[in-house]
Amino acid sequence: MIGTPLLKGATKFLILGSGELGKEIVIEAQRLGIECVAVDRYQNAPAMQVAHRSYVINMRDYDALFSIIEREEPDFVIPEIEAINIDALLDAESFTEVIPNAEAVKITMNRELLRRLAAEKLKLKTAKYEFATNLEELKEAVEKLGYPCVVKPIMSSSGKGQSIIKDEKDIEKAYNKAKEARGSSEKLIVEEFIDFDYEITLLTAKSEDIKFCEPIGHIQKDGDYIMSWQPHNMPDELKNEAKNIAEKIVSALGGRGIFGVEMFVKNDEVIFSEVSPRPHDTGMVTMITQEMSEFEIHVRSILTLPISTKLLTPGASYAIKANINKYAPKYDIKDALKVENVKIRLFGKPNATIGRRMGVILAHAENVDKAKELVKKAAELIKIC
Repeated sequence: MIGTPLLKGATKFLILGSGELGKEIVIEAQRLGIECVAVDRYQNAPAMQVAHRSYVINMRDYDALFSIIEREEPDFVIPEIEAINIDALLDAESFTEVIPNAEAVKITMNRELLRRLAAEKLKLKTAKYEFATNLEELKEAVEKLGYPCVVKPIMSSSGKGQSIIKDEKDIEKAYNKAKEARGSSEKLIVEEFIDFDYEITLLTAKSEDIKFCEPIGHIQKDGDYIMSWQPHNMPDELKNEAKNIAEKIVSALGGRGIFGVEMFVKNDEVIFSEVSPRPHDTGMVTMITQEMSEFEIHVRSILTLPISTKLLTPGASYAIKANINKYAPKYDIKDALKVENVKIRLFGKPNATIGRRMGVILAHAENVDKAKELVKKAAELIKIC
């Protein structure tokens, strides 16, 4: 049963993190009459612009976060980012439901816990890895794994603090970058560099059962998404292996919702990389390719409503990134929208900073290659000023 928003008995979502993914969650939830409360660290974040109410707090602060959960008494607490006080979520589970659950959020926001679950408990194939807490330990880890290797904070998002170490002179620079990343912790993870053939996101919906979307291919730079497309063509045996890996990790994490499972494919081998217990940035392409976007699937999975992962058309997405630093930026998108089969979603972020994702271009076509051409063409025609 779904109640009426803003009245007694309303079904209420509290979204922690109000970026572009949270905005689409709110839009889909409101279509079903869900009362939505958005929380973030800055005012007028994208999801706040479409939610019923919003709060600006430091979500790493236990007291600030727990007091809002306690005050709002939501039916569901839905984390959209990693930078959240996990103890507040764990304690809140005594009177509300955290999606997918607080322990899953804890594991997936911490690369050490996730690696130990995937590689050591579930025996999934992953990159070789070491951990380091200081510069000397980092040097030792690099020596064990060899060049090149990848260094990341064990807690960060969107590639923040990530570096590739190609030789000895890169080590200290990579160490400092990882330590300075927003949301980072004292410990770093060092992984072997996998020269993969391609990487995919397998969106995996878990509710009363588990369903898979068609694989999404993507390009990332420094861990941040640039372009994605669906479906990514891959042999059936590798697709089945990817589904097997995704089902194992999602089942181990438990709870409900959509999970973005990232994997590398090299030769005839599928290698687990990471998992997000929420809609995935590369999955924004589903807003134009699927019968239900990843956001609608997430909302419906939370509510145990029927879902569809049916692909309607090949398509692609391309991130619109700022090339200026500007408060209250403006966008010239008229020429870009003249490109056939193209749609644009501007997120409405109040501040543009160089490299920040400000919107996304979507296109459908008769095949993925054509869709890629369309989004790239549109991207060249967009001006931010």
